[in-house]
Amino acid sequence: MRTSLNVPDDVLAAFDETWQAEGLDSRSRAVREAMREYVESHAELESAEGDVMAVLAYDYEHDAVIHDLHAVQHEFGEVITATNHVHRGDWCMETAFCEGPASEVRELVYRLRDFDAVARVKVMVLEADR
Repeated sequence: MRTSLNVPDDVLAAFDETWQAEGLDSRSRAVREAMREYVESHAELESAEGDVMAVLAYDYEHDAVIHDLHAVQHEFGEVITATNHVHRGDWCMETAFCEGPASEVRELVYRLRDFDAVARVKVMVLEADR
């Protein structure tokens, strides 16, 4: 299937440099690989049931979203056991240590990803009761 994407020039340049350095034969192949990795990285949390322990790491533009992020963190206070926050100019990086129902942790991840000023959210499931 053919598709088109809007990608910032700097991201595309870095992507092209990466797949070429890895010796892949085309950008299309690299995009397919990246999509597979994206899907696989979420499969563990998506399939988890019961209680989980997880670490969420995310970065965001501080002034654009800090009040909304605080509201979300308070809303999910029952599953967030601790946070760590680092300032990097206008951007911040935060980790949230979570423990509780997988459905609540998933919802928290989705809420964090819903903000345009949050660049990325990485999830590491440490333990799951399945």
